[in-house]
Amino acid sequence: MSRAGLAERWTLFVGALLSVTLGVALVQSSLLLLISAATLDGASADEAAVPMLGIVLGGAVFLAGFVISSTFAFTVDQRRRDLALLRLVGGSRRQVRRLLLGEALLLGLGGAALGVPAGLGVMAVQTWLMRRFAFVPAGFTGEWRMWILGVSVGTGVVLAVAGVLVAARRAAGVRPLEALRESGPAARVMTAGRWVAGLFFFGGALALVIVAPHGGPAGGQAMAMNVAMPAAVAVVAFGPLLVPLLARLMPFGGGVLGSLARAAVRDARRRSASVAAPLIVLVALVIGNTGAGASFTASGIDEVARSTHADFVVEGRVPAGSVPGVSTVSVETSLPAQVTVGSGEDQETTDVTALVIDPSAYAAVHGTPVDLRGRAVARGPGGEVPSSGPVRVRVAGADLGELPVVAAVPEMLSGGASLLLPTGLVPATGPTTSFVTLAPGADASSVGSRLTSIGPVSTIGDWLRADAELRNSTNDKVLLVVLGLGGLYALIGVVNSIVIGAATRRREFAEARVTGLTRGQVVRAALLEAYAVTGAALLLGLLAASAAFVAVLSTTSAVTGVATLDLPWPLFAAVAALILTVTGLTSLITSWSATRHPPVTLLAARE
Repeated sequence: MSRAGLAERWTLFVGALLSVTLGVALVQSSLLLLISAATLDGASADEAAVPMLGIVLGGAVFLAGFVISSTFAFTVDQRRRDLALLRLVGGSRRQVRRLLLGEALLLGLGGAALGVPAGLGVMAVQTWLMRRFAFVPAGFTGEWRMWILGVSVGTGVVLAVAGVLVAARRAAGVRPLEALRESGPAARVMTAGRWVAGLFFFGGALALVIVAPHGGPAGGQAMAMNVAMPAAVAVVAFGPLLVPLLARLMPFGGGVLGSLARAAVRDARRRSASVAAPLIVLVALVIGNTGAGASFTASGIDEVARSTHADFVVEGRVPAGSVPGVSTVSVETSLPAQVTVGSGEDQETTDVTALVIDPSAYAAVHGTPVDLRGRAVARGPGGEVPSSGPVRVRVAGADLGELPVVAAVPEMLSGGASLLLPTGLVPATGPTTSFVTLAPGADASSVGSRLTSIGPVSTIGDWLRADAELRNSTNDKVLLVVLGLGGLYALIGVVNSIVIGAATRRREFAEARVTGLTRGQVVRAALLEAYAVTGAALLLGLLAASAAFVAVLSTTSAVTGVATLDLPWPLFAAVAALILTVTGLTSLITSWSATRHPPVTLLAARE
């Protein structure tokens, strides 16, 4: 029966199969690239590559589970009358559940079979993006591993079965007569499970918002960037209440078509909520995460600007007293380092960046006193190193042995070097930057021209702007890799929901046409309905994203003393335009296809 059901209602299940296929492909590709990047020589890969791929993998699993579960739930809901008839002819609740789980198992196996080769294509795209943005070297490729076949098949089956499990249990628990009449529990859109899930994820999002300001620069950023995810799930859980309410407030225009679209939104709450669900998640993740990332970057830039007291920045070493008119020079040399903490099974080694400094000059330029001398180290603004106690340090291939951490610079939102070393402890042979402060009354142009003989010179304003562009560029690249394919997957979930909904509305469209509406009028009414649901989803997605913005404001205020929110409005407008275009085109194509047959033939077929 499961095989026959799939064959007979393939238009309902093609969207679910596509969701499983793309979910398996995305998870497989992200896992292979993560392992390949983790085993790559650290000197050849950008330090952000492995954490970024870890985020991509986690996001892929979340999106795959969410999109697949929502697609299967919508598919089962559209068949509740068929399942009720099956119960009336003698089918038990257990048999209905087994039927639906059997369909999910077949779709999971089929999706895995298609997802494995599709994953190779997805991996090629992800690899190209990572090479294009210099996260990995030019020759980097994802390495194939045979055990990934088992993982991919397991992923497809688990995601499909888990996605249909709750919907199957609910469908089997509804009394058949209530399902046929759409009364009682069958007509209830807000089930106990939805209330529990919505309140649970709402509590999780609220907890992250409350705790984020106390997590410090790194922990606060991580929690704020993750707020949008549980907030979106909470909003989706309450979607059957919120989506129709907001959709009915959208401007439908007057006349018969507007009234018809408004009535469809009111009566088909499940369908409206199912179409809006992936849109809400897409908007919340893309807008919430990009807005949070841009805000943290802007806050970090402002923090550096407030804490750096210099007039010029020279790419090179400026010897003290070598240039007349210079008051203070902080010469800072960057070196790769490894810090080992603990011993035995508790030993942990971390790759960090070390900065060789003169403590007094560093304090004068950066406004942070550093009591550092002899064979000792200090924790830098980048964190990752204990603020006290002994650590084992290896710098540029030289093992310095165990050194005490005698000072700690406050962590900064903008990050920086994690370890500060005094001059003389190691040879300073890495990239060197000198922050130059002018003496009172010194001529800036004259001093600047003398400094050009040492290396490229920038005013502090130009250096801060260049640093801001670099930080913004890096942030944009990371977000594009993290959210690009995931956002596309969520958008495909939207298309699936619209296609599934239209596949079950042929009779509804036929009834509208026999009452006097033309085919074009029916298509336009469906388009108005789609735009109303899309508008409601955009508003609810922004509501979920605003939870991340609240966390950003409180975190930046707690860490830097200034609450910062910098939103990329052009990107938001582009996302909204893309979503409206995709949903509009999908609605036009599916409704036009659903009305291609004469209405009398569809109505007579049911009789």
